[in-house]
Amino acid sequence: MKNVTVSMDDAVAEWARLEAARRNTSVSRLIGEMLADKMRHDDAYERAMREALEWRSWGKASGPYLKRDEMYDRSKPRE
Repeated sequence: MKNVTVSMDDAVAEWARLEAARRNTSVSRLIGEMLADKMRHDDAYERAMREALEWRSWGKASGPYLKRDEMYDRSKPRE
């Protein structure tokens, strides 16, 4: 585990102390858990984005991307 110093506004520090007390934990652990949650969320988002961008390479979609006007054009049937 690594120790770090964090600077924050007084109001944020007060909220963190109250939230940590409500959760029966330390401010340090609270911040560590919040950062770990953010890291997992960002990793999941990046993974989903990669999968979405790779969708075309999996053969699930073919042809060129639709242009915005084509996407909303209701006069032509979809193929």
